[in-house]
Amino acid sequence: MDIKLVVGLGNPGKEYEKTRHNVGFMVIDELVKALRAKGPFEEALSHVYKARIGGKEVILAKPMTYMNNSGAAVYNLLEEYKLSPEQMIVVYDDLDLPLGHMRLRLKGSSGGHRGVESIIKYIGTQNFPRLRIGIGRPKKKEDVVKYVLSPFSPEEEKVISQVIKKAVRCLMRAIEISPEHAMEYCNRQDLI
Repeated sequence: MDIKLVVGLGNPGKEYEKTRHNVGFMVIDELVKALRAKGPFEEALSHVYKARIGGKEVILAKPMTYMNNSGAAVYNLLEEYKLSPEQMIVVYDDLDLPLGHMRLRLKGSSGGHRGVESIIKYIGTQNFPRLRIGIGRPKKKEDVVKYVLSPFSPEEEKVISQVIKKAVRCLMRAIEISPEHAMEYCNRQDLI
């Protein structure tokens, strides 16, 4: 099934702009630049951009509902554009992947990610592709919230900027061809 919607998860507002939890927004921002997308338009509780790639129209979205309520925006986006969950890829940060790694999956659980939990709750299925961007874990478990809401260190920024570029290439393959085709490229760790 063709991908027609890419949703990057994050939190709106300047104070969250460069935080680990906003990697999904960062990927959308780079994809917007790469595709010279039009926007943002305010639609379906999101900042929406419209682009064409390989002759296909694609919607790029950043929900403005805050991470833990991302499902409301995603539900509205799917309704607004009359899309099925399988026609969407969700991009988000993942504590369980080391910094510098990413994984494209066609479906699955939330893995404890509250933004993805919200999406699953609102749309009633786990069957949608997702691109998980590794941010690693903090040294102490109790520091998780503080960690995801903190910015990358200068050394980490160098790594994450390369990962974001690879994520854009990955998403372009998924849109132009298919998520299944893009998986081999996206899940290889030697291309960062």
